[in-house]
Amino acid sequence: MLVLQFLATAAVWGASFLFMKVGLEGLSFVQVVLARLVLGAATLLILLRPMHVRLPRRGVVWLHSTFLAVVQCILPWLLFAWAEQEIDSATASIVNATTPLMTTVLAFAVLPAERPTLLRAAGLLIGFAGIVVVFAPWESGLSGSPRAQLACLGATASYGVALVYLRRFVIPLGVPSLAVATMQIGLAAMMMLVAAPVVASDAVRLDVPVVASTLALGCAGTGLAFLWNTNVVTGWGPSAASTVTYLSPVVGIALGALVLDESVTANAVLGTALIIVGVVVTTRRRAASVAAPPVTR
Repeated sequence: MLVLQFLATAAVWGASFLFMKVGLEGLSFVQVVLARLVLGAATLLILLRPMHVRLPRRGVVWLHSTFLAVVQCILPWLLFAWAEQEIDSATASIVNATTPLMTTVLAFAVLPAERPTLLRAAGLLIGFAGIVVVFAPWESGLSGSPRAQLACLGATASYGVALVYLRRFVIPLGVPSLAVATMQIGLAAMMMLVAAPVVASDAVRLDVPVVASTLALGCAGTGLAFLWNTNVVTGWGPSAASTVTYLSPVVGIALGALVLDESVTANAVLGTALIIVGVVVTTRRRAASVAAPPVTR
């Protein structure tokens, strides 16, 4: 059962960038994010009761969740959705795999317990070299516009801030992972709903692919996959569960090629391999001891 949940998580998170790309055919990038937040929040709220999880009442938890709603949901998802207007879904999924690298860099700076070692520094260099190979700046236009590439990196940096913040301020409070996710996604959905009349009033064009992709992105990618990953973390431990990061970009590349006819370049394959190696080298010790809630994709 856990094997199936692990594979389903990798598939859904890897496919999230395909879902965004298809959703953008009928919705603005802001509308895509609004829809995934509302659908994801509804899905997680429904899951709370059968999982016997209650939302905490402490004000400090809600304050932390408000910050996370911005840096772990609204900001990175807006950046990724905006970038996919000018960049392949496969490239976005590859860059997303750099989140552990961004988290490690930020953890070195702000977490006293984190100490840079020669091995982890080497892992960072390998991983970021992979980003350069994927973007291939020496081959103009290969992987999309530079501003879209920077937006994707900004999104993963935002994820990094969120994960470090989780480890520093939220995990010590002992709040269940499902409750943390429900609170931050629910708060993000409410913020976007309030702003919707101003920022998401564009005309929409709904057809079967757009509706199906949006439902999959919200209900599965933002809702169910979090529960599945939490179950895997509980059953296998954080080290084994973290390997979902290695599979997601492979799924993203494959789906981009098969469904959207995106080209699979040697740069993308080599860069992805370097990023995965960098992540493995950088995080293998930390993953064994820290069970941080995963970033929802």
